Amino acid sequence: MFSCGTYFNQPVTQERARLGEDTRVSKLLSSLPTPQQPVVVGVYNFRDQTGQFKPTENGSTFSTAVTQGSTAILLKALEDSNWFIATERENLNNLLNERQIIKSTREEYSKLNGTAPQRLRPLLFAGILLEGGIVSYDTNIVTGGLGARYFGIGGSTEYRQDRVTIYLRAVSTSTGEILKTVYVSKTILSQSLDASYFRFVSFQRLLEAETGFTRNEPVQLAITEAVEKAVHSLIVEGISDELWFAEEGEDESVNQLLQEYYEEKSLSKSTKLYDRQYRDRRGKSAINLSAGTSLIDGDLPDSKPEIFGRIGYKRYLNDYLNINATINQFKLRNEGNLNEAFTSLDFNAEFTILPYDNLTPFIYSGMGANGRNDLDDIDLKFQYGAGLEYLVSDQIGINLFAEHNVTFSDELDGFVSGKRDDYYFRFGLGLNFYLSPPTYERTQKRRLRKLEEKELKLLRDSNRRNLKNTNKLEFENTSISKKQARRKLRELRRANKKAKKDNPNNGDTN
Repeated sequence: MFSCGTYFNQPVTQERARLGEDTRVSKLLSSLPTPQQPVVVGVYNFRDQTGQFKPTENGSTFSTAVTQGSTAILLKALEDSNWFIATERENLNNLLNERQIIKSTREEYSKLNGTAPQRLRPLLFAGILLEGGIVSYDTNIVTGGLGARYFGIGGSTEYRQDRVTIYLRAVSTSTGEILKTVYVSKTILSQSLDASYFRFVSFQRLLEAETGFTRNEPVQLAITEAVEKAVHSLIVEGISDELWFAEEGEDESVNQLLQEYYEEKSLSKSTKLYDRQYRDRRGKSAINLSAGTSLIDGDLPDSKPEIFGRIGYKRYLNDYLNINATINQFKLRNEGNLNEAFTSLDFNAEFTILPYDNLTPFIYSGMGANGRNDLDDIDLKFQYGAGLEYLVSDQIGINLFAEHNVTFSDELDGFVSGKRDDYYFRFGLGLNFYLSPPTYERTQKRRLRKLEEKELKLLRDSNRRNLKNTNKLEFENTSISKKQARRKLRELRRANKKAKKDNPNNGDTN
């Protein structure tokens, strides 16, 4: 459907000039809280530091791989955020020359008119410099495709992914201290799809048809999105570190912004290259319920599948390895010869191959014992198997498995023949219920709890400052518990509201 949507919207006419497109991060910049006071910043240089040329199939050209106008992109993002007042520093010589021309012209006119020359307003000086640039442009980090052709009819698709990385840092002009550094990367996707038909439809009549399209994500838009994301991250982390503040009355939106940002940051720390998330997906303990079919491979012919059920417990030693114990109830049947119920107790070591993915294969092996339900003829056995597990959530997983059980007895089917012992197979579908929550969730709760404690501390400090200025109340400057602090805060709010009501001319003291 997406391919058809692209195919039937091919440009066939010239298009008029239009305003630049917004990126997915542009809305985040426009929805930021109102700043208490915009910060005056200067940007001297924010350019391509890779020195890389645009790659082609035959090598490279003299065109650069990324835009050389990233400074203008950064200045536009700073303006859209409404948190910064950007000053002209990239072409400072042009600005100073123009100011000198204005000054000279005014002095000439003042001499002719006999008046004092009008003075120019002083230039704004920046309290913070924004430095950094595009530090990396990696091509072909992922390439691939798919194609098929049969009897002259075929099609194929190809894709390629590049990656651009930028760094942005805020530097104090008074001390030279680097206040904050942020790092953002963005992938750039290129896709192509084609289909062809090549066939003789009749004698000496050849039909050939070919169609397709290619889509390349604009590099400039990718860099714009990365720069806007860097500015957004710089603002949020500056609010968190109290480098700048939001306007009073924006506490709720600021807390929501900080919470969402740190959740995203925690997720990004566990996400590696190629968008692989390396975080705990499974709890340390799990209960397994499975059902399926069993099939004997013994000395008798005509083996028939029968049902089996399983319940077990798993304990993970690390992200990859767990040990488990299961109790199995199953039947084995040969047509006209064997039809009995068995019970087995199995102990396995299981290796999860892709523990951080939703879908992962696993293999296991171990020892056990099985016997008839009347507890007669209990035999030791060795089992091994493999399967797939899909995580519906961090607490529930669906697994599909196949298992081979090698018994150390030739009397499982009640008949002894040859030198080979009796075997049986089990195939099943099961559910894993993970009991303990993943570490990721505990980390999130701990981070949210720290944010609440920080908010409580800010409220306490704010009320302490207000009380000191108004001399209306006394605050015990001692170490108190959270419960006592909340009770104090409620009392302070009531007292402040009463003070405001009694003295409306003194301003808002809350």
